[in-house]
Amino acid sequence: MNEPKFPTVILGAGFVGLFTALHLSHHRYNAPVVLVDKNDRFCFKPLLYEYLSGEMSSNQVVPAYNILLKGSNVGFVQGTIQSVDLQQQQVQLVDGTEYQYENLVLALGSVPAFFAEGARENALSFQLQADVDALKNQLQTCLKQAVESDEPAKRSRLLTVVIVGGGPAGVELAMTLGDLLPNWYEAMGGLVSELRIVLVSRGDILKGDINSHLGEVVKQSMQERTVPIELLIGASVTAICPNAIEFVQNNQAERLEAETIIWTGGTNVNPLIKELVITQEHRTKQGQLHVMPTLQLPDYPQVFAAGDCAAIIDPDNPGITLPATAQVAYQQGRVIAHNIIARSRNHHLNPCHVALRGTLMKLGLGTGVANLFDKYQIGGARGHRIRHLTYLELLPTPLHNIVVTREWIREKIFHLHAEQSLRS
Repeated sequence: MNEPKFPTVILGAGFVGLFTALHLSHHRYNAPVVLVDKNDRFCFKPLLYEYLSGEMSSNQVVPAYNILLKGSNVGFVQGTIQSVDLQQQQVQLVDGTEYQYENLVLALGSVPAFFAEGARENALSFQLQADVDALKNQLQTCLKQAVESDEPAKRSRLLTVVIVGGGPAGVELAMTLGDLLPNWYEAMGGLVSELRIVLVSRGDILKGDINSHLGEVVKQSMQERTVPIELLIGASVTAICPNAIEFVQNNQAERLEAETIIWTGGTNVNPLIKELVITQEHRTKQGQLHVMPTLQLPDYPQVFAAGDCAAIIDPDNPGITLPATAQVAYQQGRVIAHNIIARSRNHHLNPCHVALRGTLMKLGLGTGVANLFDKYQIGGARGHRIRHLTYLELLPTPLHNIVVTREWIREKIFHLHAEQSLRS
């Protein structure tokens, strides 16, 4: 056994980073583990919609790292990363702290791609707890002002919500708001019919996403919301103004007034990943890192990368890149932890085989769709329950409660609902 001289340093405490750390601790890895993130709380992004609606609390959706890691041998450091030197095996934080590492895990999340003029300054994001808090405050303020206003133009602007981006985040957010905003506005004495929610997408919704096959189901569900979602397909946003968006559709320049504009229009690779001294042949055009089947960098066997940082080919489906979803990241974390331990013991390293059990989407309050094993599609309240149970199973909990070696979702949950679906 090789006794590690330095700690394993994990950069980024999202799904890949956190679960790598939890797996290492669970299997009693005999070297220090340092987990670094700029935030003090883990953000379970698939459930941010439930946090917005109040269906789940902040302690469930954004638990503190010091609670999650209590009783483990993982040291959590809240800090901003300044640089990573792969040659010297060294990480430096903005505050001057330096770490020499035995193994390095690159698990830095992506950043929003604000490609339209004014988007960064004038649009709200939907990635972190602070984003959701800001959005909730913005929406409730607009609704209150609308109730108190007698000016039709002002009321129309206050009651119009525009979401830019037709991917899963934009779609799920639009449909959540389609049921949630009417509840809030009606409680204030407002007329639900005045509300307007518009989803703007450059191409068809969910195009190129793992959920693309659900496109027609989603479009139908959009019309079933308390406030039906308006779709602007084929609209290229050119600018975000303080109270409006400008876009081009069918070669025609358009402008849409709205007090609330939310940006879910794609992501970019984290700048720190782009700054790494790695040749272009070991990157994608977007800057993601190519890794070996064991999730190691080709020229740096002590460095692992997964999640949004890396473009990982599914070994069971050559040519197919694994999606950057929670279930995939959870399994990648487990593989990385196994291989770090294997390196320290001179054992064989495992390739990353990911079991894709299906896809899940929220379609509004109390409704969803679950596509299981690409065989069974279950919608409505039962689809919502499957989605909810699945994510509850995956939610990280304090180390003394978590069983980190089990699958991302118990087989019996899927098979139970699949059997029910076939019988109905």
